[in-house]
Amino acid sequence: MTSDQNGHPFRNGLVNQAGKKRRTSDELPSFLGGYIPVLQNGPSQGRPPSSRLPRRVDWNQIWRRSRGIIGILRSWRPRDLLYIPLALIIVWWVVLWWGEEVVFRRSVEACAWVNWESWNVEPAASTPHHVALIADPQLVDPHTYPGRPWPLSALTIRYTDLYMRKCFQQIQSTLVPASVFFLGDLFDGGREWSTGEGEGGESVDKRWRRYDNGFWLKEYRRFARIFFNTWLRGGQGQSDRKMVVGLPGNHDLGLGNGIRIPVRKRFQAYFGNGNRIDVVGNHTFVSLDTVSLSAKGQPDPATGSQGVDESNNDIWGPVEQFLHTSKGEKARTIARDLRVRHGKNENEIMNNEIIELEEPRSWTIPLNFDPVKNTDIPSIILTHVPLYRAPGTPCGPLRERYPPSKTDSGEAPEKDDANAIAIQQGVQYQNVLTQEISKELVELIGDVSHVFSGDDHDYCDVIHRGYTSKNGGIREVTVKSMSWAMGVRKPGFLLLSLWNPVDEEGKATNQDASKAPTIQTHLCLLPDQLSIFIRYGLLLAFTLVVLFVRAVRIAYGPRPATSNTNGTILPISRTKPFHAKQQDKPSHASSSSTSSQNGLAVRPSAGPRNVTPGSGYGYQPPTVEDETKDESPRGVVVNRAWNDIALDEPSKRKRKGLLAVYDELTSSVLNVGLCAMAWYIWLLWHS
Repeated sequence: MTSDQNGHPFRNGLVNQAGKKRRTSDELPSFLGGYIPVLQNGPSQGRPPSSRLPRRVDWNQIWRRSRGIIGILRSWRPRDLLYIPLALIIVWWVVLWWGEEVVFRRSVEACAWVNWESWNVEPAASTPHHVALIADPQLVDPHTYPGRPWPLSALTIRYTDLYMRKCFQQIQSTLVPASVFFLGDLFDGGREWSTGEGEGGESVDKRWRRYDNGFWLKEYRRFARIFFNTWLRGGQGQSDRKMVVGLPGNHDLGLGNGIRIPVRKRFQAYFGNGNRIDVVGNHTFVSLDTVSLSAKGQPDPATGSQGVDESNNDIWGPVEQFLHTSKGEKARTIARDLRVRHGKNENEIMNNEIIELEEPRSWTIPLNFDPVKNTDIPSIILTHVPLYRAPGTPCGPLRERYPPSKTDSGEAPEKDDANAIAIQQGVQYQNVLTQEISKELVELIGDVSHVFSGDDHDYCDVIHRGYTSKNGGIREVTVKSMSWAMGVRKPGFLLLSLWNPVDEEGKATNQDASKAPTIQTHLCLLPDQLSIFIRYGLLLAFTLVVLFVRAVRIAYGPRPATSNTNGTILPISRTKPFHAKQQDKPSHASSSSTSSQNGLAVRPSAGPRNVTPGSGYGYQPPTVEDETKDESPRGVVVNRAWNDIALDEPSKRKRKGLLAVYDELTSSVLNVGLCAMAWYIWLLWHS
């Protein structure tokens, strides 16, 4: 046990003026390091070991320097919005949300039925039937861009699929059409992929023979994810929904003599027959496989002879047979639909009759009902390849690539080669059908009011006057491609509003209805994906410029002034560095030491002490010469004048000049880029 000069004992600790024992090093919290000062009754005899220096934690400074989320939220102020990287992150979030969500929703919402259909009838009288026509999705594959390198080709496939899926989702959720018809070219290279059936199943082009039937099935699953799955999730509560995708295009099967029978069988096995009749909204939709019918009249590839080639009859023969029986099949289909619509059985119940074997006779199943004739239900032809028209027939003002020309009087000319569909053909493609085939299918189907086609990728609206029709002309609309990779900046689709109320016999319910139009069409344009990417690129360039200017300003601009208070209330003057040379000792000072058994370090005094029995131990007012600052290897700073002990981080020597600009620029670009990319990935994942 030891005591000071006043007789106050202390053990393993300090005793204050009142004689109360102070906490020892063993009782101090761990964050203080277990170091306590020891008061001396005289001046310092030497520098204490740095490992035994006491320190006091400045919590304000630690909290201010923290980089965690809690520190950011705690220290946030409204003016922090002016922080440039944070402002750029917010701008990126808004622009990405607009480009991936808002622009798609607004494009489809602009095509809402109430915005354009006008039947001028009471809503209770009848409900129009809504149809969406989609042309040429033409899924991008190796056949689309054969020379494109892998990263770019993979991104093209990803973004074209994503684009069509988002558009089709908006169609189903916003417009909710009752029926959807596809107009061919579901795939881009579907005709090239081998079927694995030996002769006739392999691709003619050697470049594509390594793409077998398994690759075609992968493409089919892609199509199903984009359209089938989305269709199944939409239109809840509609019982008469219908989706028809069996109409083939030249990229699905080929054209004319280029069609391989195994390829067509594979397509029909998964998508259905290309020749069919559907009664929708009191209108008869007749789908025709015109790419196969085009083989009729083509020259024999072996002999080169013109005329009907019987050697390829297996290509165009089934379509020709369907055409010759289409009027009777159309009448029977209409009759079945009318019976079901009015609560009757689809077919008459047949009488039970026993036929004796001893009395053989020819027996056939009779028709259960007589086909309804001369109805007011018009026919609509769906074909992938457009009908023939005179060269230079204008396509109208809605054509994107070539707007219509103007005459001196300001009217559209009767012949406009730039605005028209070119009359030409090549390997596995033909822009329009031949004049003979076009005339034949219109006459054999009969009562045709409209024709809807695809293949051209752009919009075209013409009136055919040279074909037999009910109202003196057949209107044909060539629908835009839905894919943004098919040469049009703004893809699209076509909406049909069908309103044709009829009675049980298929006659119009009023006299004027038989002469009034029963179909209204509307072209719906989809977002310009390339323009969206351009906006992203411009924003990226703007971001880099702003961050570069900011980095230059930080590297070469004035440095902010630092405070010398270390977060404390009492002022702290700049101190002299501690020298190894020991200061002169006052003559009246005496030294004392603590027992090594107690483990207490010797504390040097900051100056001469005023020792009075009544006032205890104290300091005289310090002077600048008396103020010193001692730095230890552990980063503990001791202000010896005021006994102020604080934590100080080791100073980092920053790079200057262009290196400092580079460091600041890369750090800010990385921060903004990671935040923007995380939001972008989330938008893509949930779209």
